[in-house]
Amino acid sequence: MKILLATDGSEYSEGAANFLTGLNFASDDEITVLHALSWAPVLGQWEYLYIDLKEIRYEIAPKIIDSVVNILKPVNAKITSLLIDGYPDKAIIDTSADRDIDLVVMGARGLRGVGSIIVGSVTKAVAVKSSRPVLIIKSPRPERSGNMKILFATDGSVHSDAMGRVLSSIPFPDDTEITVLNIMPTVYEDIPERFAMEINDRIKGIVAGKRKAEIKESGEVTKKAREYLGGRFSKIEALTKFGDPSEEILNAADTLNADIIAVGSSGMRGIKGILGSVARYILNHSKCSVLIGKT
Repeated sequence: MKILLATDGSEYSEGAANFLTGLNFASDDEITVLHALSWAPVLGQWEYLYIDLKEIRYEIAPKIIDSVVNILKPVNAKITSLLIDGYPDKAIIDTSADRDIDLVVMGARGLRGVGSIIVGSVTKAVAVKSSRPVLIIKSPRPERSGNMKILFATDGSVHSDAMGRVLSSIPFPDDTEITVLNIMPTVYEDIPERFAMEINDRIKGIVAGKRKAEIKESGEVTKKAREYLGGRFSKIEALTKFGDPSEEILNAADTLNADIIAVGSSGMRGIKGILGSVARYILNHSKCSVLIGKT
């Protein structure tokens, strides 16, 4: 597997590097550590300061890369480094395409929200625009106790299938636990179900029949996911929830104490675009790391 680890020298980048040390890499796997330097020309009285600052940043850049390379020393993979002039998001996206990278890994440097981290602009731009899967590590976090836990949210679409292939290709520890989550919408989105059930027996029958069909459909979706993940993971559970996908995914991740939420790039249930609304919401509000697959 070929991984591009982007670093800006922050604790979040080092946290992403620390995460990689917990994976089971082989000697033919490759990790490229990338640091990008961007410049905006400054003229006039501040030009001298700009020149000095540029020289200082070029002196510091190798140290930023070395700090991450040192963290990766225990990893059984080929480690290379790359320093590029250019805007960080464009440098990451272009390099991942040019080098045929399988997975982009980044720290979620940004604003701290209540119990979570709102990812920074560069991380978000890469997650949205990259044609490669992106793993955003929301760290630093306490040492993991027990097995790594992944929550894989699937709707049975091609985007979810692509996410499943990404999960199977990443060298997670052999004892990694995966929960396959499928979320079904409520029967009447504009009527709270607890009230609809009280209307009359006809409504009760319609709701019960619809729910039975939904449970069957959800079972088929999770069964499909378990089948193509079964060749890679031995600990797989299935879970069906009803309600708003964004909220149910986050609630399930909290309940399971998940280390990673894995979602397809389209969001859920036919939401089209480079990055669907559900995936965007999860990226911003998840307390744990987020893996976004690409079709």
